[in-house]
Amino acid sequence: MRLSKKKRQSRLIESFQKNPFLTDEEMAKQCSVSIQTIRLDRMELGIPEMRERLKHMAEKSFDEVRSLSPEEVIGEVISLELDQSGVSVLEISVDHVFERNQIARGHYLFAQANSLAVAIVNADLVLTRSAAIRFVRPVTLGEKCVAHAKVVQKQPSRFQVDVETKVLDDMVFQGVFDVYRATN
Repeated sequence: MRLSKKKRQSRLIESFQKNPFLTDEEMAKQCSVSIQTIRLDRMELGIPEMRERLKHMAEKSFDEVRSLSPEEVIGEVISLELDQSGVSVLEISVDHVFERNQIARGHYLFAQANSLAVAIVNADLVLTRSAAIRFVRPVTLGEKCVAHAKVVQKQPSRFQVDVETKVLDDMVFQGVFDVYRATN
């Protein structure tokens, strides 16, 4: 069922506020309209394209990762508050999936969550002590995995970091990481 322009634009605003990683293609499917209609609505509402939204988020709140080099973080870190929280995005590519069914290999989802849990801790040396993880549903080629990490317990040398990974509003991975911070 097609929405009126007013309802569609309200949904656009709400959806992009909840998830700035949505593409025009994904919104077009949700609203049952063409991609061009979504682009026109976005322009009329003054909502920038996804790349600009991501750049704006990164400029707003981004501390420097100390515990890993940028190449060691799986996914793109787009928000980071050391010792508090962080967000990363991983788009599932052909390199991440099983060839015969196009489902993402689990170790990529784990690596995204684990590297984000380590990255948010403010120290030069951070190691994962243990992890309790749960894969909620398969992720397929082309989907964008958005991982949100949050420090839930903090001691001088130990942190507990909860990570939830979603595709759109759909939970795909959950993990609780117990990480060790070396103190000098």
